[in-house]
Amino acid sequence: MQRVASAPNLMVATLWADMLRRDGISATVQRAYASGIAGQIPPDQALPEIWVEDDSHLARALAMLEQLQHPPERRWGCPGCAEVLEGPFEQCWNCGTLREAG
Repeated sequence: MQRVASAPNLMVATLWADMLRRDGISATVQRAYASGIAGQIPPDQALPEIWVEDDSHLARALAMLEQLQHPPERRWGCPGCAEVLEGPFEQCWNCGTLREAG
């Protein structure tokens, strides 16, 4: 087993582990409830962690988590209402039109 990352909270840790599992990487969340003793131990020691069970999946898991933590930034004009959108969004917040591929 190898530790892949610490997450800021249990919700994010669970989401990341689920996304790794969906891609065929066996992952678990460790220290899921350590935040309850955060005052007794250093704060960084109370964060939930994501671990992969098979060491051969470590590089792929690290790459996936890097993409999850740093989604691509885009700037595009909505074809439905001409609203300019920035960020990793795939749908217009104003009218709901999906971003065109390309």
